[in-house]
Amino acid sequence: MGPALTFANLESFVGQQIALTGWREVPQADATAFGTLTGDPDPMHVDPVWARTNSPYGQSVLAGFHLLSLLPALTRGSGLEIADVRLAMNYGFERIRFVSPVPVGAAFRNRVRLLRVDRRPDGKATITTLNSYEFEGQERPALTAEWVNILWPHVG
Repeated sequence: MGPALTFANLESFVGQQIALTGWREVPQADATAFGTLTGDPDPMHVDPVWARTNSPYGQSVLAGFHLLSLLPALTRGSGLEIADVRLAMNYGFERIRFVSPVPVGAAFRNRVRLLRVDRRPDGKATITTLNSYEFEGQERPALTAEWVNILWPHVG
């Protein structure tokens, strides 16, 4: 195993994969709850009976925004750590694409590659990662997102 990812050595990991999470599945109850919570109860996501008959996929699929909302769980929540970082904060996105539908209950994971590191005069850094959700049995990714985070280093 190579060197640990740290605040000080981030640049040496640019262009490399820095995480590959475990597989995750989202059950229908969670897909339905997400639709209810966000006020978007699209039957393609929340009604498997409707989806079997009317959806182009023949089954219910996860909402793109649901997949996007899982990024924190599929990065830091899955063990991605950068040593000597006191705080990491979401700063936004450069580009997001919902490439392929993910059937409810299908296993998927996140492959994370470090694209860019920008050091700031205040001692913080912004990092941009390419997050690609892949799921079993599908060649194309389900989601790709260039995610920007601000990192605060441990001081002292």
